[in-house]
Amino acid sequence: MFSLMKIFSSVVLGSVLTLGAAAQDPAATRYDAGITAAATQKLAQKSQFKNVTASAEDRIVTLTGTVDRYQDKLDAAKSVRKVKNSTGVRNLIAVTGPQVADSTLQEQLSRKIYYDRVGYYDNAFNYVNVAVNNGVVTLSGATYNDVGRDAALAITQRMPGVKDVVDKIDVLPTSLFDDNLRRRAFRTIYGDSVLSRYSIDPAKPIRIIVDNGHVTLYGAVDRSMDKQIAGMRANQLPGAFSVQNNLVVENDSKSGM
Repeated sequence: MFSLMKIFSSVVLGSVLTLGAAAQDPAATRYDAGITAAATQKLAQKSQFKNVTASAEDRIVTLTGTVDRYQDKLDAAKSVRKVKNSTGVRNLIAVTGPQVADSTLQEQLSRKIYYDRVGYYDNAFNYVNVAVNNGVVTLSGATYNDVGRDAALAITQRMPGVKDVVDKIDVLPTSLFDDNLRRRAFRTIYGDSVLSRYSIDPAKPIRIIVDNGHVTLYGAVDRSMDKQIAGMRANQLPGAFSVQNNLVVENDSKSGM
């Protein structure tokens, strides 16, 4: 009996060792040296990657080092992503560019994104909020399509002082019903005699978000009365399932209203 158990144990141990050897098969790593060399050569072509190092293990490229901008970090990964025989990129690059105060960074980004896509149809139907914590920027809100979301991300990724970006922007679903509701909401709100003056702002301060028939108003107006009128007009829209008025009143304290 003892002999049989000994034989069985030897077979099991032998199988484990065989599996372990297979997992460390040199064939699985034989490309690493070539991948490392190719990735290093790719990085050497751009001066912004001078402090970035590439190394491959099990055909996965790991990038370490520093860059000045968050966009440079993304570009470094993009440049080595298609290196022959590699199967992925692990991006551990640190962004060590200029230090910008969170409040300053938030103000700069908010303004740039606010005036982005001025003159385009979707401008009034996008709302992007910017929050900054220790250089990490979180974008939230909703956009009419991918273009609005991607434009906000591109602005943020290229801004000096940004260390990382968290994308929480929702791209609204395609809907003929919602499109019709958007157009009617725009005409109703900006066609009002009190609110029409806001159309002078090329960025459209009243943002109209429509999601599956639910209308939400974002942006800033000058007076409480303007906020109330905008909400009242939106609530008069036939077909709107609900209306949420999130407009902010900026100048109430100055106007005394």
